[in-house]
Amino acid sequence: MYKNKARSLVHTLLFTSLCLGSNFVHANDKGATQDTIAIKAGRLLDVESGKVLRDQLIVVQGERIISITPIAGTPIPASAKLIDLSKSTVLPGLIDAHTHLTSNPHMHGYSSLGTSTIRSALYGVRAARDTLRAGFTTVRDVGSEGFSDVALRDAINDGDFPGPRIMAAGYAIGIKGGHCDNNLLPPDYNDTGKGVADGPWAARSKVREMAKYGADVIKICATGGVLSKGDSPGAQQYTLEEMQAIVQEAHKLGRKVAAHAHGASGIADAIRAGVDSVEHSSLIDEEGIKLAKEHGTWLVMDIYNDDYILGEGEKAGFLPESLAKEKEIGQKQRDNFRAALQGGARMAFGSDAGVYPHGDNGKQFYYMVKYGMTPMQAIQAATISAADLLGLKEKIGSIKVGKFADIIAVDADPLADVTSLTKVNFVMKSGKVYK
Repeated sequence: MYKNKARSLVHTLLFTSLCLGSNFVHANDKGATQDTIAIKAGRLLDVESGKVLRDQLIVVQGERIISITPIAGTPIPASAKLIDLSKSTVLPGLIDAHTHLTSNPHMHGYSSLGTSTIRSALYGVRAARDTLRAGFTTVRDVGSEGFSDVALRDAINDGDFPGPRIMAAGYAIGIKGGHCDNNLLPPDYNDTGKGVADGPWAARSKVREMAKYGADVIKICATGGVLSKGDSPGAQQYTLEEMQAIVQEAHKLGRKVAAHAHGASGIADAIRAGVDSVEHSSLIDEEGIKLAKEHGTWLVMDIYNDDYILGEGEKAGFLPESLAKEKEIGQKQRDNFRAALQGGARMAFGSDAGVYPHGDNGKQFYYMVKYGMTPMQAIQAATISAADLLGLKEKIGSIKVGKFADIIAVDADPLADVTSLTKVNFVMKSGKVYK
């Protein structure tokens, strides 16, 4: 009887505590919605229609956009803080669907072995800040050690550090000895990557592990890679059966799947297995492009970082074999980007930040236009299309009433000069100004 009364008292106290905590959260949310900001936008890119709207007034309350109207004839709310961007081009916060925020671009290959998981996470704080200030208000982080991307996401969400909204993957999942394993140490160390899983059921279990520890998305390695030791980018690693098991398990748990894949057969089988996006897609062929279009699979092709790898790679510690592999497939990837675009595949912006310095994400826009996209298409790939890939198109990706107030601005017209997106001078994420 005494134990039952004690248990009842504990339950009552816990319930009261939860109610008080809930009221505190709601009070904070309610207070935040009282802050009103009015933004005068000289040129506003409507990425959904592909049009430019002139002289618009965007009113933000708390985290959300509450109205968008012509400046002429619209009174500015008396309580609003006014931000004048009437001489700027205003567009949605950019989205990079392929980043590694906790990876140091100056420490690749063997030099990376001296970096602890904790140090990587701390480096990620700086990388997150630089990424946000570059105008990227949302990223998908596709693979990190020790769930450091999950920790970074949570710290940003808690307001500890400034940074983009993060969808984290935890460890990338792959075969033993493959691109997602650590092949830099000799057998004496008996070292195997924490994301390694061989066989359909082991792979299912690894998906469950990633979900357990906070992964928003599942990343797998379908083929070899450029920056891994001892494998070929074009060689398929996971089998169709293994990838089908991963995708089925991930989708059952409400997670999308991103597949690292350079080679044609690995790309095709990843699409057949039902992955949501194929990363890199360097050696995609006509069959792969056709399959991607038929299945609605997104292609995320990182066509800027070839410059950094070949220009700065030796200094940054890239393995000689990695530099040789990049020389072999870098231009092929860019040519296949054009082929995939012309073939009608869905394409989203992803840069592989962490291979090159964080904050330089916008440099990829130039190459997307050079290899076939219009400036508007390139911007759409990094806004409404990337939001669709991430499953967030109802919340981000365009400047619309009801969506999060993720808003950036540049002085020039990015439709005339897309490189102006490397010079973002205003950044707002969820209604808060960061730059």
